[in-house]
Amino acid sequence: MLSTAQILELIRQKVHHPASTRELMQALKIPREERPAFRRHLKLLADLGELVQVRGRRYGLADKMDLVVGRLEAHASGYGFVVPDRAGESAGADVYVAASNLKQAMHADRVVVRVEHMRDGRPEGRIVKILERGSTRVVGRFQTDDAGAAFVVPFDNRILADIHIPRGEGLHAAPGEMVTAEIAKWPTETRGPIGRVVEVLGDIDAPGVDTRVIIRKYGIPDEHGREAVEEARRLTRGRPGQAVEPARQDVEGRADFRGLQIVTIDGEHARDFDDAISIERRGDGHYVLGVHIADVSYYVKEGSALDEEAYERGTSVYFPERAVHMFPEALATGLCSLNPRVDRLVQSCVMDIDRSGNVVEYSFHDAVIRTTERMTYTAVNAILTGHDPETTARYRRLVPMFELMRELFLVLNERRRRLGSIDFDLEETELVLDEAGSVEAIIPSERNIAHRIIEEFMLLANETVAGYLDEHDIPSLYRIHEEPDPLKVEKFEQFVSSLGYSLAAPPDSVRPRHFQNLIQRLQGRPEEKAVAFLMLRTMQKARYDPRNLGHFGLAFESYTHFTSPIRRYPDLVVHRMLRGARHRTINAETREELEDDLPEAARHTSEMERRADDAERELVQWKKVRFMADKVGDEFDGYITGVAPFGLFVELIEHFVEGLVHVSTMADDYYRYQEGTHTLRGENTEKTYRLGDRVRVQVLRVDLERRQIELGVSRILEAVRREEARRQAPRGKIAPRSKRRVERTAGTSRGGERRRAQGRRRRSRR
Repeated sequence: MLSTAQILELIRQKVHHPASTRELMQALKIPREERPAFRRHLKLLADLGELVQVRGRRYGLADKMDLVVGRLEAHASGYGFVVPDRAGESAGADVYVAASNLKQAMHADRVVVRVEHMRDGRPEGRIVKILERGSTRVVGRFQTDDAGAAFVVPFDNRILADIHIPRGEGLHAAPGEMVTAEIAKWPTETRGPIGRVVEVLGDIDAPGVDTRVIIRKYGIPDEHGREAVEEARRLTRGRPGQAVEPARQDVEGRADFRGLQIVTIDGEHARDFDDAISIERRGDGHYVLGVHIADVSYYVKEGSALDEEAYERGTSVYFPERAVHMFPEALATGLCSLNPRVDRLVQSCVMDIDRSGNVVEYSFHDAVIRTTERMTYTAVNAILTGHDPETTARYRRLVPMFELMRELFLVLNERRRRLGSIDFDLEETELVLDEAGSVEAIIPSERNIAHRIIEEFMLLANETVAGYLDEHDIPSLYRIHEEPDPLKVEKFEQFVSSLGYSLAAPPDSVRPRHFQNLIQRLQGRPEEKAVAFLMLRTMQKARYDPRNLGHFGLAFESYTHFTSPIRRYPDLVVHRMLRGARHRTINAETREELEDDLPEAARHTSEMERRADDAERELVQWKKVRFMADKVGDEFDGYITGVAPFGLFVELIEHFVEGLVHVSTMADDYYRYQEGTHTLRGENTEKTYRLGDRVRVQVLRVDLERRQIELGVSRILEAVRREEARRQAPRGKIAPRSKRRVERTAGTSRGGERRRAQGRRRRSRR
């Protein structure tokens, strides 16, 4: 039987118009016994957006008909963009859809859009078909009007229509409460959507409600199904807790690494441990690094309830207050977690590494380990960097191991530097929460030597596994990162040139090392962070794909995700492929099935990863906005992190919170946006605000409903106030110069006292 890719290629070669299923089978001479499978291939090609059904169930090539299949990203202002499904299409291929051309589509729906014209190089079109609704449930605020009619105002302002709730379908929700509504009737040309309340989440300010709202908004499954929980219970033999060990028959035939010194290194609050490390030095100076990964695929069989649920979720999601695990807790923090001093099943990647950081030999094993110690990043850093005597004494027998890890880390990191791997070291933040889930402080999260050691070892294991799968032509999922769009690189080069820098390469032949060299030149400079963020936006997004297209950012020819099967479904797929390759269980039939299934798995898991990232980011932003609610009127220093025609995005240095300075508040001049240099420039004063500039801003307003912080540039605000005061001052006798000087001094003193009082309040909050 032909593969999906082969069928698509044959359709391109032999079928020159939209055709029915029967016509396609005749044109491609599909044998009768293979026709059921052929129909499945057509459906898959339609799901992937390569084919579109038009005119009486005929299949046509989407790109031949100027049709694009993708997800609708609606905007609160009424218009939207269709983001194409088809792999490899850049963000520049998003299709703009005006409000009048959205038809009855809603945000996140999967749609077919017809491209009707190009404007300024951007495709524009209209939605012609809704393939799949994004979600049947909407989270929002329950409200009633003066006539008693009930409706739900969507929390997501990209859902443009309120949900009408008929009488008796409100589940006794009180006006103002957050609820989940299920859509019973989709919108038509003459009315909006109709639904019913299926869950009351509570008051929006109550503890934990914000997390539940975000979980419901993004459709993240919060509880595991009964069948999956029962499967997990059977695997753990009904014994809860982290100490349950694998059965004797599960250990038989495995490589026994229980005699090795093996540790896990994670954060203080981590509960699921899926990677462990062993390391030795050979007599010839080579390092033997063992990366031991929880063997989740041994327990979770393909097609089981656990597997199907994990696939639907795609990934675990980590919120500030809690985690939503991909697997039930009995597996995620129990049997599949590499807990200290208990037997655990693993897949091990053992690498022989020379003194230049090259893997000269490697082997893979189904193994059993027993970790020596559960280490934290803080403790390892205290030993290696802080030389803390108490911590060093406590882990005395492991200290040589950690010192050898640091030595190998430096070797591997230097190898990546030679390859030109881009090493973004952007500062991340951590929320300090109280018992109610409110933010007490926002602090920089530490990325110490221990974090970097584990990151380097995981990168090498992922690269080694990917190289093996590619070399042996094993169907799998790769983690790919394609080359950046030359047009975006050209715009980035235009900006950095205005700062006196350059990538020193043509946009269409830029390599990772050019970006890395620029990062090194920017280290410690005021514009470093802003340029790094813009550089990230210039890059493509990493994603999963069954094709090995390499990883541009890492400068790796092959890369995959192997090291976190507890948390990511693609890693589980890679584990299955790795075991299948070792045990030679991948035959022609399974290969054909995999070639059909993996493209959709790549698309789905990439989408679920984006969903998790967006949900985590939005909840953190929401909590940050609420943290700033009592700081209206306060002034802070910040850096300009983004420039747009409508204003400046500024991140506050003290609190790591971003807000918007709208151009309407910059009333000392008319400011115009200059795209090439990412600046706002005053028409009359020629005052310029540039990406990376440091500014003093005042918090003008905190909009909890829209979850936005409005800022104003302090100097501009002060100048405007002085001008307004001058205009409003009564005309009369001018005060003597000496008296004016005294009044100015007194005002300064009062201002200084007010600022000192604000400083005391901030210190007490910390």
